[in-house]
Amino acid sequence: MQISDSKVATLNYTLKDDEGVVIDESQDGQFVYLHGAQNIIPGLENALLDKAKGDKLSVRIDAKDGYGERNESMVQNVDRAMFDVEEELQAGHQFHAESPDGQMLTVTVTEVNGDEVTVDGNHPLAGVHLNFDVEVLEVRDATADEIEHGHIHGPSCNH
Repeated sequence: MQISDSKVATLNYTLKDDEGVVIDESQDGQFVYLHGAQNIIPGLENALLDKAKGDKLSVRIDAKDGYGERNESMVQNVDRAMFDVEEELQAGHQFHAESPDGQMLTVTVTEVNGDEVTVDGNHPLAGVHLNFDVEVLEVRDATADEIEHGHIHGPSCNH
């Protein structure tokens, strides 16, 4: 069976940046996704199309097909009073925010200078080329519920 829309694929993968630094990996057969439901980045989903159990591939995903290019307009200086936290704000802290168009996004504090806080709404991997080494462990048909809900169902699913 080949990976296509409405198929569930189980993968092992290692993700590296262009310098070879490991960003993320899953080598225990626990990474499972529903193909065609936008559960993974577009470039990787496209590269996996028509792959089958046992296939191995190495693929470089351009930033635009991964987490997107960096958008400097998503970096803003805001007043410390916007943060309802008891702990001291520090670079690296992340918060949920709403974009002007109503989308929820995660912002990362990049600098704190007195009462001015610089936040970045870009994904941490925006602008980064991604290098995947992938092994397809299993491909199966998705259940009707998985297709309806747009993701796989497993032990942690509460539908």
